[in-house]
Amino acid sequence: MSRPTLATIHSGALRHNLGVVRRHAPHSRVFAVVKANAYGHGLACAARTLRDADGYALVELGAALELRQSGYRQPILLLEGFFEPRELAEITAHHLAAVVHSREQLAMLGELPAGAGLEVYLKLNTGMNRLGFAPAEFGAVLAALKSNAGVGRITLMTHFASADEVRGVTWQMDIFERVTGGVSLPKSLANSAAIMRYPETQADWVRPGIMLYGCSPFPEQTGAEIGIRPAMTLESQVIAVQTLKKGETVGYGGVFAAGRNTRVGVVACGYADGYPRHAPTGTPIMVEGRMTRTVGRVSMDMLCADLTDIPEARVGSRVVLWGEEVPVEHVAAAAGTVGYELLCGLAPRVRVVERE
Repeated sequence: MSRPTLATIHSGALRHNLGVVRRHAPHSRVFAVVKANAYGHGLACAARTLRDADGYALVELGAALELRQSGYRQPILLLEGFFEPRELAEITAHHLAAVVHSREQLAMLGELPAGAGLEVYLKLNTGMNRLGFAPAEFGAVLAALKSNAGVGRITLMTHFASADEVRGVTWQMDIFERVTGGVSLPKSLANSAAIMRYPETQADWVRPGIMLYGCSPFPEQTGAEIGIRPAMTLESQVIAVQTLKKGETVGYGGVFAAGRNTRVGVVACGYADGYPRHAPTGTPIMVEGRMTRTVGRVSMDMLCADLTDIPEARVGSRVVLWGEEVPVEHVAAAAGTVGYELLCGLAPRVRVVERE
């Protein structure tokens, strides 16, 4: 019998969430962001389920080639572009689009043969201060791209630093519009948070990521609260039950001491499965369809749940770590992180199944 830790990917939820994107951005084309193995959900599964998207966006060239080899003909955008000149041959041969965000990449484009037709997304740094050309460089960079006989279509893009926060996007949009004003080229601006809150950012292409997988981009809300559905359920089983007397401890370091006689369920899931080691006592967890809490320190292969008020819980009881019943946002908040990290951190040893 295989270990009971299991991740279920709900294809119906992925399709539903893409529909939410369409309703919020009805006049934009959609790049489904499938980087990092589709945020832990599996590239093949996500690409197949999201095949009605207008294109895919990711950072890994190998994954982009995998999509092409699987027969996907939609536009595919490399969000970090290319890292060395030799990659350009494969990128152009497979008709991939590439973000250009640095002088080093601009220089590499000098090796493109005339007529290569590389589609370029010119990234402008409007305040995120990670990737992109400074506003003062924009004119010269755009002129260099237009004069390169190997470059095809050009799209302008930027990335928002605080679309999910009170500061919003106006400050970056002001910079973008001031710098690009009068330039008649397609644009790609909106991420998940901007799609939901700032329709003025939607432009020609939108780039939904986390919202496709049913996790909210907003720290104060869950996916369900904004109308999207979790696409991953992580579950396991109770594999042992211990009874602690008041004052006894459980797990490494004895960080949890029972304040009363306590039934503890040992669950076959730990940080080697992708559950956060730093999740403290009190992190929400569901056993036998009832909400309870974790107790003690998460270990590599196991964690513990308080079963005291769930008398029907026993060895073999179903445990939900996160999913529709236990929002991943709540688990992440308890652990001091974000849902993105938990979904992307699903470990290879976890069995994954796809269901409608």
